[in-house]
Amino acid sequence: MRYIAAYLLLKIAGNDSPSARDISKVIEAVGIEVDEERVNTLLSELKGKDINALIVEGTGKLASVPSGGAAVGGAPAAGGAAPAAAAEAKEEEKEEKEESDEDMGFGLFD
Repeated sequence: MRYIAAYLLLKIAGNDSPSARDISKVIEAVGIEVDEERVNTLLSELKGKDINALIVEGTGKLASVPSGGAAVGGAPAAGGAAPAAAAEAKEEEKEEKEESDEDMGFGLFD
């Protein structure tokens, strides 16, 4: 991810054809060791392709991927589901409270 981010930063900065050395300079500038093989793989995969077209294509693919969370159901059927959910929420809140008491008498920002 860092290599494509460096590539995109260079493109935004006006470098129409970032080289392996350009990408390496960006990565090294933030103190990260560069894996030259990954840089070369990235450049070979992008060779001759329009980055804007790839972004549009990727965005279209991401739109079809479920992004978590179950669908919200309708109102509970007659009776017991709502009280059970409320009791469960109270239990979770109680557990969170108990976990927060494990700070050994001092807090991070005390």
